[in-house]
Amino acid sequence: MTSAEQTRTVLITGSTSGIGAATARTLAAQGWRVVVTGRDRNRGAAVVADIEGNGGNAVFVPSDLTSPPEVLRAFARAAAEAAGGRLDALVHNAALCPAVDTVRLTDTDLEATLAVNVRAPHVLTAALAALMAARGHGAIVVIGSWMAHVGHPFVGLYSATKAAEIQLARSWAAEFGPRGVRVNTVSPGATRTPINAADGDVIARMTAGTPAGRPGTPEEIADAVAWVLSERAGYLHGAEIAVDGGITATRSG
Repeated sequence: MTSAEQTRTVLITGSTSGIGAATARTLAAQGWRVVVTGRDRNRGAAVVADIEGNGGNAVFVPSDLTSPPEVLRAFARAAAEAAGGRLDALVHNAALCPAVDTVRLTDTDLEATLAVNVRAPHVLTAALAALMAARGHGAIVVIGSWMAHVGHPFVGLYSATKAAEIQLARSWAAEFGPRGVRVNTVSPGATRTPINAADGDVIARMTAGTPAGRPGTPEEIADAVAWVLSERAGYLHGAEIAVDGGITATRSG
């Protein structure tokens, strides 16, 4: 690993647990300085302590992605400062997923989901991708979802916001790619995380008929993100990589 690689910096939203925390640990192990963020300071501190205990470099900066745009832009500045003055990469991982149908979705959940899943990524990208482009180098990864490609009776809003994020990533690739900023999507399938720990049987049934025959793990998604951010993926622009055990390609019902 070169000294340049050792000093690369990354902000990962929603990185106090699940896929975000796994990505933080994976990138830190590869020499990245990681900005961990989320609303829960205790969980954030625990992730940072774990990374530092394994010889990595991380810092926690609290955030509330439902905040107004001006607050999000201030957070972007704080994250860049905590990273040492610049960010080389951004991973849009944070998301809300109210598991209810359209009729029962509350106005509060509607507004919060749109804010976290669409508005915050847009505002943060506008704030940080321009700085990356000015330096002529950077990378952004959107964490999508296999559910953006299928209809579902209980998570329609979540699926729609993920589809929107994936399309934004394509547009950002066209906008910022010519100025040195690669933008791509990694879309997990049904993945075991602390959020769905109580739904293990449901996830097992959902994935039983897939080619993989099992749910994914946060670490498997993190490995894909790490590759997409690496120089080995330097020719990858505007792509969506389905790390989903084959569920998108083979789902029959």
